[in-house]
Amino acid sequence: MLFNNKNNPILYSKLSNIPHNPGVYQFLNSDGEVLYVGKAINLKNRVAQYFSSPDRLSPRIAKMISKVADLEITVTDTEVEALILEATLIKKLRPRYNIDLKDDKSYPYIVITNEPLPRLFVTRRLVRDGSKYFGPYTDVKSMRASLKMIREIFKVRSCNYLIDEETIQKRKIKLCLDYHIKKCDGPCEGLISIDRYNSMINDVAQVLKGKTSSLISDLKEKMHRASEEFRFEEAAEIRDRLNQLSVYNERQKVVDTELIDRDIFAIAIDGNDACGMVFIVREGKLIGRRHVIMTAIEDKTEQEILEQFIERYYLDNDDLPGEIVLPCEIENISLIRNWLKKKRDKSIEIIIPQIGEKAKLIRLCKANAQLLLDEIKIQKEKRKDHIAHSVTALQRDLRLAKQPLRIECFDVSNIQGVDNVASLVVFVNGKPRKSEYRKYKIQTVQGANDFASMREVIQRRYQRLIEEKGEFPDLIVVDGGKGQLSSGITVLTELGLKKNHQLPIIAIAKRLEEVFIAGSSEPQTIPKTSSGLKLLQQIRNEAHRFAVTYHRTFRKKRTLQTELELIEGIGKKRAKRLLEIFGSVQDVKSAKFEHIAEIIGKESAGKIQAYFFGKNGWL
Repeated sequence: MLFNNKNNPILYSKLSNIPHNPGVYQFLNSDGEVLYVGKAINLKNRVAQYFSSPDRLSPRIAKMISKVADLEITVTDTEVEALILEATLIKKLRPRYNIDLKDDKSYPYIVITNEPLPRLFVTRRLVRDGSKYFGPYTDVKSMRASLKMIREIFKVRSCNYLIDEETIQKRKIKLCLDYHIKKCDGPCEGLISIDRYNSMINDVAQVLKGKTSSLISDLKEKMHRASEEFRFEEAAEIRDRLNQLSVYNERQKVVDTELIDRDIFAIAIDGNDACGMVFIVREGKLIGRRHVIMTAIEDKTEQEILEQFIERYYLDNDDLPGEIVLPCEIENISLIRNWLKKKRDKSIEIIIPQIGEKAKLIRLCKANAQLLLDEIKIQKEKRKDHIAHSVTALQRDLRLAKQPLRIECFDVSNIQGVDNVASLVVFVNGKPRKSEYRKYKIQTVQGANDFASMREVIQRRYQRLIEEKGEFPDLIVVDGGKGQLSSGITVLTELGLKKNHQLPIIAIAKRLEEVFIAGSSEPQTIPKTSSGLKLLQQIRNEAHRFAVTYHRTFRKKRTLQTELELIEGIGKKRAKRLLEIFGSVQDVKSAKFEHIAEIIGKESAGKIQAYFFGKNGWL
């Protein structure tokens, strides 16, 4: 059991000293990448479950635990704080082994700015400066229609100026066309008071929240009061606004006879994907719906998926209803209830109906989620089925049994056998997939031996794929001629891949663009105009570029370190420390003597001075 494994003393120490407090835990791999973020009421007990009972873990989580090299713990005062922190970290870090939810930033919001005279516009960027955000809107067309209706009913200014009392008094801004065509009341010149303008903005917020019925009642009262006080123009303006709002209100679909605000959740699951859907019901009317597509859910239950969806949905959403309707129980229901109660400053009822109208609404919500998930999967299949013409052409040119949808290409780079490095680039369906590129520092080869270097990097790559049960390519390409190809074939044969996976491997030489194939002593002839050859050239050139870039970086780093280490009395440690602080030898030369002396002492600083500038002193 890894919990008792002392091979990693740092991790063992952390596991042994976890407190029993509520908080958040993060599992990290050897590269410092966050693999998983979780919350716990009792951190000690929760984390111990991963390591003390490995047989109970799903294969996916067991694989994750095998990669854990470090652990970070954040203790919180309450369980609610742990819940909020977990949701925030998952959204920010998007760990590989958490459920992957499509980020809400891809959907737009309508914002009412936090200004003396607020503005109204669409944005995809949330700034917590006191502004009010409504959304996110997954149906952009519907959002645009609502915004257009609001601008027709309410005279909200469209300019981008910051307008306050001083701006109005000093008349810094002049009336624009919107005022003359009666789309704005001219707040920039004080033709409408700040209080009255903000009262109108509050009405806009009510519409965006779906509170049209209560707003209509309020406006009727305002209209009668204005009429009784002989403010007939204002009363007529409110009357026109009421008529337009009534038409808009009648268009909204009534789904509940109870005039209550509620959010209705449902989840549709298909394989490793899921769609979370929420119906937003305000005053008994369906004013909108939101959805989130989730992936990497293979070992998660419906309850776990639903809980994560709810947490993410309400993390940035301030429009909370009085009632939340769920299709099933969730583990931390009381915790979520307390969190939302604190956020809303009012109690929230969470119910799980089995029969009745609410149960019907959940089924309707789930049907919509399933429909959307099916549509997305159909689109994925269409994209998956579309094979690039260059891939098909390459299959024909090389007479491959299988379309080379995934191609991996290797290149070796060095200068006279110094600083041997190699690169791996990956192309999928004719397009580079840069997230899967890899760089290698050659470890076992001394001098300029491209054949041995190619053997090493191919062996390291596919030995690892075998161990991790990763995805093998449909075609391997090496940059070079028959020698490099022979090196690759030898390695694949030793690994048993030529027999088990029948991995095709070819080499492409730069000089005459000759393509060498296993089993043939003569280069393969590919028409110069073939898109398959052009794809091979593109892949080879990309591998070369990537290898050369890494080689230059590696060589530059070594050269800089060597130059400082040539100075008598400046060893590796002092040279490394100076480079870490200043970044380069040139920056060390440009630094002040006093600054260098503070780091490595006056005597050593004097030696650097003498090396670069002789006895004339520091420049």
